[in-house]
Amino acid sequence: MADEVDELYEVKPEEFTALRTKLATAAKQHGDVDTAKQTSAARKPTTAAWVVNRLALRDQNITTRLAGLGERLKDAHAAMDGEAIRALSAEQRRLVDDVARAAFEEAELADPSAALRDDVTGTLQAAIADPDVASRLGRLTKAERWSGFGEFGDTAMVFTATRKATSRKEPAERPQRDGKRDAGRDKARAAVAAAERTKADADAALTELQSDLATARMRRDDARRRLRDAEDALTAAEDAYDKGKQASRDAAAVVKEAKATLR
Repeated sequence: MADEVDELYEVKPEEFTALRTKLATAAKQHGDVDTAKQTSAARKPTTAAWVVNRLALRDQNITTRLAGLGERLKDAHAAMDGEAIRALSAEQRRLVDDVARAAFEEAELADPSAALRDDVTGTLQAAIADPDVASRLGRLTKAERWSGFGEFGDTAMVFTATRKATSRKEPAERPQRDGKRDAGRDKARAAVAAAERTKADADAALTELQSDLATARMRRDDARRRLRDAEDALTAAEDAYDKGKQASRDAAAVVKEAKATLR
C-alpha cells in the first residue's frame, strides 16, 4: 500500500485522478478491498502540496532536516537564547530557500508564480515549526501555514520584540496596548490565511470534481455511442435474418417444384 500511495502523491496533479482509479481498480481485482477503499479515498493535492510531496518522497533527508531544525529552534526559544535564535533563524531562512529551490527543480517548474512560491515556502516553514506537518510531508493535500501561536510562537514573538527594541535603544518592554493591537493583527492575519486556505481547498476539490464530471460525461457519451452502434448492428442482423429466411423459403419452393417435375 505504501508504495502505491507514494506513487500517487508523486505524480503530477493532472495525472492523479487517473492513477488513483487505476490503482484502486487493480487492488480490487486482487481482492484487496481495504487498499482499494483507501486509495479511492485519497485526496488530490494542490500544486503547492504536490511540489513539497514530490521532493519529500524523493529525498527522505528533507523531512529530517526540517524537523531537526524545528527542535533546535524550539529549544533555543524555550531557553530565551537570543544568540542561538539569531543563528538558527538565519539557518532557517537558508534551509527554506534551498529546499524550495530544490522542490521546484524536482517538479520541473522553472518559473513558479509568486503565490505558488509563497505557499511552498509557507509549508516548509510550517514543517519546521510543527512536527505534525513535518510528519505528513509526502502525504500533504494542501499548502500549510504556521499561525505563529502556541508555545513556539509565543517565545518567537517575545524575542522579535526584544531584538527590535534593543536595536532602537528603546525599553525592551513595549506598552500593553501595543501588544494587544499586534496580537489582534496576528489573529486577523491568521484568520485571513485560514480563509484563503479553505478557499484553496474548495477550489482544488472543485477542480477534481470537474475532472470527474468530465470523465463521467465522456463515459456516458461513449456508452450512448456504443448503444447506437449495437442497435444498428441488431437492425442489420434482423434485416439479414429476414432476407435469409425469405431466401430459404424461395429455395424450398424451387426444390418442391423440381421434385414435382421429376414425378
